[in-house]
Amino acid sequence: MAEELNPFKIAQEQLDEVAKIMELDEATHQMLREPMRTLIVSIPVKMDDGSVKVFTGFRVQYNDARGPTKGGIRWHPSETLDTVKALAAWMTWKTAVVDIPYGGGKGGIICNPKEMSDGEKERLARGYIRAIGRFIGPEKDIPAPDVYTTPQIMAWMMDEYSKIMGYNTPGVITGKPHNVGGSKGREDATARGGMFVLREAAKFKGVKLVENKENTHTPPHELMELPDEIPTGDDVVKAAIQGYGNAGYYAHLLLTRMFKNVKVVAVSDSKGGIYNENGLPFREVFKVKRETGSVTNYKDGKKITNEELLELDVEILVPAALENVIREDNADRIKAKLILELANGPTTPEADRILHKKGVLVLPDFLANAGGVTTSYFEWVQNINGYYWDYPEVYEKLDKKMSDATWDVLNTLKEYNEKGKEIHCRNAAYIVSVKRVAEAMKTRGWV
Repeated sequence: MAEELNPFKIAQEQLDEVAKIMELDEATHQMLREPMRTLIVSIPVKMDDGSVKVFTGFRVQYNDARGPTKGGIRWHPSETLDTVKALAAWMTWKTAVVDIPYGGGKGGIICNPKEMSDGEKERLARGYIRAIGRFIGPEKDIPAPDVYTTPQIMAWMMDEYSKIMGYNTPGVITGKPHNVGGSKGREDATARGGMFVLREAAKFKGVKLVENKENTHTPPHELMELPDEIPTGDDVVKAAIQGYGNAGYYAHLLLTRMFKNVKVVAVSDSKGGIYNENGLPFREVFKVKRETGSVTNYKDGKKITNEELLELDVEILVPAALENVIREDNADRIKAKLILELANGPTTPEADRILHKKGVLVLPDFLANAGGVTTSYFEWVQNINGYYWDYPEVYEKLDKKMSDATWDVLNTLKEYNEKGKEIHCRNAAYIVSVKRVAEAMKTRGWV
């Protein structure tokens, strides 16, 4: 089973399937199956007790035909090179599907940041940049935060790279705090971008979402101050969210603020989930999560498992936690009409095929959660120009990018299916992305 769910093998299998549909030439296909560059580094760090611990770090630059590689840095005790390679591949498709001038990359360090002091984290962050510094840069490879890395960690990394270069280079890393070149809108960009994708896909699928246009481009701190209004009536659309980290809780906020008729009936985190058919008010659930560490401590909800949440009778399902949660063994029991993948790799290839046959529209991760990298691109543009935008401008640009990308994918889905080439939405997103990357490779004379 472990081999079966190897994330890089899944990424390769997804590419192989679409290469066959596209009749992609063999040389291009083979180049896209493997990363262009893989870097493995050892990082010695002096710990607070005086000992020196050596950490293993990775940086994968998957493809740079369309521009500098772009992708986050993950800190996790179970980090693997295959996970980083898979995520670098998906970043390649993600930047291409939203048509921004980047390739795909990813980084990681095997560590447990929960057991490290701030001083140890800073020394690890700076050590990682010293190890990979000659391979990154605003025109080469631009890292960003990911699992267990933060804007503060990005600031330390940017500062270390600037020291190496001898001048300030804010554009080397995105996801920084606002006061050192971070973009407004970055905090909820992944979920916000997902809402724009969901809104357009609902039109395609015939699910009626009533948009609250006053809130579409409103900053999250203002939306959080609004009272919870749980809709009632015949046009209510029910949603469930698996995962209550950054993407998950912002998804809860935005679903209930951007759409007048969406009712979130279930949410979960690593300790389990809660369900209330009458709806879960964002402010109360978020407060319980912040103060107690888990949504399961919310009193006005029935406790359910993460597995049970996936199979609830809802129109919208938002997997925003782990990889491979929707699999061959549970896909047939999923009742949602729309699945918005804010997590990376939550659906296996076998499950994709089952869901497509059931008529479920799966909005694939590298489209659905591309709001993060798109806003990172906006941050990079602002850093290079030294001119910064306010929230509404960021969100208007993000709305346009994500909406256009969604229709590029949905029109491709419709076009292929009308030709009798039966494909699902992830295939369609791959076709859009792979075509753009392949055309860049051919134009540059690589293949």
